[in-house]
Amino acid sequence: MNLNTTRQAYASDVPAPPTGPVPWEKHFSIATLADMLRIRRMEEKAIELYGQQKIRGFLHVYIGEEAVATGALRALQPQDNVVATYREHGHALLRGLKMNAIMAEMFGKQEGCSRGHGGSMHLFDRAARFYGGQAIVGGGLPLAVGLALADQLSGRRALTACFFGEGAMAEGAFHEAMNLAALWQLPVLFCCENNLYAMGTALARSESQTDLCAKAASYNMAAVSVDGMDVVAVHEAMLGAAQQVLQLQRPVFLEFRTFRFRAHSMFDPELYRDKQEVAAWKTRGPIHTFSARLKAQGDLNEDEFLALDAAAQTEVDAAVAFAEAGSWEPVADLLRDVVTPQGAA
Repeated sequence: MNLNTTRQAYASDVPAPPTGPVPWEKHFSIATLADMLRIRRMEEKAIELYGQQKIRGFLHVYIGEEAVATGALRALQPQDNVVATYREHGHALLRGLKMNAIMAEMFGKQEGCSRGHGGSMHLFDRAARFYGGQAIVGGGLPLAVGLALADQLSGRRALTACFFGEGAMAEGAFHEAMNLAALWQLPVLFCCENNLYAMGTALARSESQTDLCAKAASYNMAAVSVDGMDVVAVHEAMLGAAQQVLQLQRPVFLEFRTFRFRAHSMFDPELYRDKQEVAAWKTRGPIHTFSARLKAQGDLNEDEFLALDAAAQTEVDAAVAFAEAGSWEPVADLLRDVVTPQGAA
């Protein structure tokens, strides 16, 4: 096999941008667009702050993939569980975590959602049933199965949505989690965000079977591939899959074909994909294609779009100010939740 030829043939397969009317009422459509803008502006600011060394450690941004988190999270209910990866800022924000708490966490301040202990990759909020932020590739998959099993045993009517990249499908944890979820008929919605390159390796270079739905279906569960650059397609697929999971109490696998416009992380020199390929995928950017559709059907004009963008930027500015004004955790608390205090039961 000529791997270079295989990679190019696969990577250059860029679908046409989504077009046509949006089948939603105006308020829902505008709110959906606003959420994608909130994610985009927050992460653009995070990149700037990283360059200023105000955010340290690792930083993995979601720019280009906003349609997946936005369409998917809007299809879930408050009682559902959400497990995400280290590229989880958008998922956390739309699950209900305040941008202030997210930004403070990235700054390492104790006002952050994990008291500054987790940083960018470990956002967490039990009240929102948002269980990470998992830094280990595939690490959230067994956790999702455990959450779903706990719900099933306790009689809670809820599902667990687990987000992971296609790179996780090469991990043993993926196969174990899929097998147990199907075997025990657990309410897990497996959401694969396939951005084609994992950490920096094209899918065809790491997987002998590049049809991810075929892999998932081998575990005797429904598997559907979705245009992850189209927020309408994502939302509709997620609604249908969530209903199926709850009604049948069986897992479902969704593959969202998407693309990140930025490097894997701030340390990535991004030498593994062509600039022309990135440019081609940018023509399918979820924010401008969705806003174009809304404008075409008369549900949005340019002034309204600019107002939404300004509102997102205002929220970002407030979150940065909150994080800047935050406080560092006292040294005496650094071992809190790490070791059991002497004398504790």
